[in-house]
Amino acid sequence: MRIKRSVNALKKRRAILKQAKGFWGARSKLYRVAREAVMKSHKYAYKGRKLRKRDFRSLWIIRISAACKLNDISYSRFMFGLKQTDIELNRKMLAEIAVKDEKAFADIVNKAKSVLLKHSN
Repeated sequence: MRIKRSVNALKKRRAILKQAKGFWGARSKLYRVAREAVMKSHKYAYKGRKLRKRDFRSLWIIRISAACKLNDISYSRFMFGLKQTDIELNRKMLAEIAVKDEKAFADIVNKAKSVLLKHSN
């Protein structure tokens, strides 16, 4: 007895075309082209999830650096001062504090600065 695949094949094609919805031109209309586009988009999505972590870390560093400059200290000196004071805040939280609560960030900077002054003498 032969196996008839038409239902499953149609389901598979519909699924791919549904994923390709919104793609430009033939990429959303023709199965072969759509399948390639969908596979490529999955690769980009995978890669993008890895890159997002890098992008956010650099954003946090930029925000912390800007807040440090307002408090007359460089980013690298500030981070070194934090390590010396054993303040274990990650960059995400430091950036959040820098944006939302400038006074608290200024206090953290002052603690880092005081340790740096002791360290330099």
